[in-house]
Parts: sequence; C-alpha cells; structure tokens
Amino acid sequence: MADYLKRGATVEARADRDRQVRETVEGILADIESRGDVAVRALSVRFDTWDRDSYRLTPSEIQDCLDQLSSQDLKDIEFAQTQVRNFAAVQRDSMKDVEVETLPGVVLGHKHIPLNAAGCYVPGGKYPLLASAHMSVITAKVAGVPRVVTCAPPFHGRPAPAVVAAQAMAGADEIYCLGGIQAVAAMGIGTGSIAPVDLLVGPGNAFVAEAKRQLFGRVGIDLFAGPTETLVIADEAGCDAELAATDLIGQAEHGPDSPAILLTTSRKLAQATMAEIERLLTMLPTADIVRKSWGAFGEVIVAESDEEMVSIADGIASEHVQVMTHDPDYFLRHMTNYGALFLGNRTNVAYGDKVIGTNHTLPTRKAARYTGGLWVGKFIKTCTYQRVLTDEASAMIGEYCSRLCALEGFVGHAEQANVRVRRYGHRNIPYAGKAEPRTTAA
Repeated sequence: MADYLKRGATVEARADRDRQVRETVEGILADIESRGDVAVRALSVRFDTWDRDSYRLTPSEIQDCLDQLSSQDLKDIEFAQTQVRNFAAVQRDSMKDVEVETLPGVVLGHKHIPLNAAGCYVPGGKYPLLASAHMSVITAKVAGVPRVVTCAPPFHGRPAPAVVAAQAMAGADEIYCLGGIQAVAAMGIGTGSIAPVDLLVGPGNAFVAEAKRQLFGRVGIDLFAGPTETLVIADEAGCDAELAATDLIGQAEHGPDSPAILLTTSRKLAQATMAEIERLLTMLPTADIVRKSWGAFGEVIVAESDEEMVSIADGIASEHVQVMTHDPDYFLRHMTNYGALFLGNRTNVAYGDKVIGTNHTLPTRKAARYTGGLWVGKFIKTCTYQRVLTDEASAMIGEYCSRLCALEGFVGHAEQANVRVRRYGHRNIPYAGKAEPRTTAA
C-alpha cells in the first residue's frame, strides 16, 4: 500500500475556493452580456488598470512590438512555431474524409469541416506566456479556421511585445490587448466591437477557466481546465533528487495553486527530493510562488511497485506526467489517464510547454479520464452525410425503417419510410396515420 509522505489541500478547501470563483464569474458574465463594451472597459480598468478607445491592436502597434524584439528572439519564436505547426499538420493529415457504399446503392460519408471562428486566450498578466499563442493560433490555422481572434492581457501596463509578436507570427486575424474574464466573455458572448466566436481555447487562471466553463454551450470550449498540474514518476534507476525536484518546482511556479506530485518506489529518493526542493527554494527567483503551491498542493507518494504507480497515476489523471524510471515505456504501455507523457530524463514538461511541438493546452482536474488536450481536431467538426442511389435501395431500407419506427411508436417517422416504399418499391402498403395520404405521381 502506498505511503503519503506529504499531502495537498483537502477537497473541502478546494471546493470552497471554486465556489467563490464561480459566483464572481457569474456576476461578471451577466454584466458583460447586459452592457457589452461598457462593461468590458470597466472591468479592464478595474482589474488591469488598462483603458483605451479600442482594445484591438492596430497593424502599426503590432509592427512596433515585432520591432522591439531582437533577431534572435524572432528566430526562437519562429523555431518553436515551426515545431508546433509541423506536428499539427501531421495530426490534420491523419483526419481523412470518408465515403463508402455500405450496401448496394447506399452511400455514407463524413467530412471534416473547420469552424468559422475561434477565440484564443493567451495568458500573460503574471508571465508573458507567448507559447500559448503558438499552441492555439497555429493549431486553429492548420485546421483551416478562417477567423482566429486572440486576447492577451497587458503586461506591466502595455501590450507584451513578445506575446503580440507570437500572435502575429502565428497568423492571428484580430489581436486584442484584453485579459481575464472580460476577454473570454467578449469573445464568447460578443460585444459591439468584437464579433462572437464559435470556440474558446487556451489556458488561464481560475477565473478564465470558470468563465469558459459557464460559457460552454453558448460556444464550444477546448476543455475544462484548472491550475497547471505535474506528476513526476521516478525511481533511483532513472532519476535523482536534483532532476525530480527541478521538474516539480519548475511547474509549481505557474501559480500558488498548482499541484506538483512525486510518485516513486524509493523512499530514499522521496526524502532526498523533498530536501532538494527546500535547497532550491533558497535560490529560485520565483520561490515565493513555488513555496505556496508546494506547501499547499505538493504531494509525495511512495508506492510498492511499478504496477501500483500506474494505478495511482491513473487515479490522479494529471495534466503532465514526467516518467523517469528504469523503464519509462512501461508507463506508456499501461497508463490510460494523462494529458501528456514525458518519457525519460532527457525530456521534461518545459519542452512540451514551450518548444518541442506537442500542444501544451491539456486537461486538468482529472479531465484526462475522458479527453486529451488541444489539437487540430478541436477546431474541426466531423459531419456525416448520406445518399441513396437507387429505388431498390430506398425501398429496402424503408421497409426496415418502417418496422423499427413502429416498435418505437413513431408514426410520422414510419410514414417517412412508407412513402418511399410505396413510391420507389411500388408496394401498396397502408398509410401509418389516421387518414389516407394524397396520391402523388412518382
């Protein structure tokens, strides 16, 4: 049985925090729906101390942001975006339209149709997270979405040059310097100056995630998201305390509520990692944030075997799972619940977050039990169609359909089949309703 050397916050504490966020978001969404741009402006001033006539950046403002970056900065952004675009293109190529004759004269098919408009939230109030622009905008464009809108909050009182550059280089059609609930609501609900989108994607803080959740149904969303999560699965053969501690605190710096969990079969490694985290916190510039998240949400679990670690890990269903063991592929073969796997000690979550090419918008709060992360398929509707080519096929299908409709008591449905049996099968079957239908020439 596993031994928990350190536990995170209780379910009750998390539920109370969620309730407060939910109530705040409900009020703000109602205000934006009622007052539109006026409410958006008031919220931007209130939360970001940011006001301007239009929150959409002009071409000259976008170019100014690009001009502020060095040639190396631009090359680095271009490199990361190329990796994301290449992998997204491979994913898109795996999605094929199909058409098949399932019975003589019966043709079924499906088409992959891009959405008309997507709204991409790029968080950046605390850190200018330009990588989120790559992950959302490029993926949408590879999917074929014609209108991609981006919103990112101001950083230190102005548009963050690197974030704006990343949005522009990724191919965003409209770029707004707008953050928080007001940004998500403006894209999802629409205002006088911003046309609504069909799908909202991108990570964000608890308020952004809750706004997306409450808007789901009015628009689509990529997934239900919470604070960044990381799970490090390690043993002494594949990892040491420095690697484990670094990979834990590297993700814990996302915010004071970001869970970071060590799962290991080695009590020695577990204890050494906890000690190493304390050492690293004495020199890490973001130690204040990490200390809060590690203190409140960090966990250390010692399991008895690899099999037990798989079982525990699937129960946690973490967003990121870093595997550094004697056989990382064992977990690839057996784990079923995770957002993304990072196999072996040569890779890490930061590679996936920033540059390697897989998407970093991933399921949290156990959503990995039923969904994967953001990919081109999220921006595409798979829509079916059918055609019946011959009279004989229509009459044959109609006879089956009529009898099955009768089993369900759907008289009108049955008559949709019967009229075709009479017309194309030349059979004089009775009308399913109370009166005989008009005779219609074939």
